[in-house]
Amino acid sequence: MLNVFLLNALLVVLVVLIHHEALLNLNSILGRMRQSHRFRLIVAVFGVLVAHTVEVWIFATAYFFMHHAEGWGELTGNFGGNFLDTVYFSFTTFTTLGYGDIQPEGDLRYLTGIEGLTGFVLITWSASFLFVEMQRYWPARQ
Repeated sequence: MLNVFLLNALLVVLVVLIHHEALLNLNSILGRMRQSHRFRLIVAVFGVLVAHTVEVWIFATAYFFMHHAEGWGELTGNFGGNFLDTVYFSFTTFTTLGYGDIQPEGDLRYLTGIEGLTGFVLITWSASFLFVEMQRYWPARQ
């Protein structure tokens, strides 16, 4: 059980740090851009989407290796065992969409719970960042 906790904690720390750095870098880039307000906001949205995609793929990598390793549990249901299936599962878990066509069993269940919570927090953080950017760069309507 300690291994499960340590792996989950490591993954959460990793994706939170990645997200933090992504938002800091986006903030710096946007501050130096001289393009239109619309273009800056589009860059911000794409930057956030790239950060979330990287984070999802990190969780997917953990699912893939845990599924194929002994003693970590497995993914069942509509799951073929390939990496893209774990990416799909990770996207539905990270976004808290959870279609339910792939189910975790064993210790993998703990990672899905923490990924859902982490995804929810990071998506909310991104929404707050984009809201502030929109307030800063969106032209005022009179």
